Amino acid sequence: MSEPPAGFPVYASGKTDAPRAVIVVQEAFGVNDHIRSVADRFADEGYLAVAPQLFHRDGSPEIPYDDFSLAMPFMANLTMQGITNDLNATTDFLATLGFRAPNIATVGFCMGGTVAFFAATLGTVGAAASFYGGGVATSRFGFPPLVELAADLKCPWLGLYGDLDQSIPVEQVEALRAATNAASVPTEIVRYAEGQHGFHCDARPDSFNEAAASDARARALAFFAEHLRDK
Repeated sequence: MSEPPAGFPVYASGKTDAPRAVIVVQEAFGVNDHIRSVADRFADEGYLAVAPQLFHRDGSPEIPYDDFSLAMPFMANLTMQGITNDLNATTDFLATLGFRAPNIATVGFCMGGTVAFFAATLGTVGAAASFYGGGVATSRFGFPPLVELAADLKCPWLGLYGDLDQSIPVEQVEALRAATNAASVPTEIVRYAEGQHGFHCDARPDSFNEAAASDARARALAFFAEHLRDK
């Protein structure tokens, strides 16, 4: 565990002299064992991985996967300004270790997928990937809908979505594809026919799809390898 300059906790994995860093953005359930394991996997690939605790204002809770209702009050307390502050504090923290935007990726899952998309509009990271990030057609956390935010993308972005995701209909994914295709940076969306919401999360057996998760993870790594530079 490390403390960025703003004084809130992040989970860190990997070596500080790594050539590249990745910000791993949590699901609605907090920086839990699964998110820590995701960060560890990126560290195994040679990244310094940091997972900021976006619920730090509420004590950084970890919510069980089987009770989403417990997560809703913490999500409701998130604001665009607070998330912006936390993302900037995290990149400021990485800057103290020599990382600049071209060396930093961000990847997010569920709620974090939305945040990762927003992070790609700030000019502070060099590439971003969103696993089933919602808020495509409606505002979330005070952000504009992603189809509107797409025009503000400042770095390459990869979207990974499941066709069986009841919370993000295929029609919305295709609307986002059209919007991001018009952006001034490289973008790509990959759809998984058998993927549900949470298909990457091996801690959620009812949602996990091993084939989709493995492919999506490999695509994210390849996307970052293509678009990031070593520090």
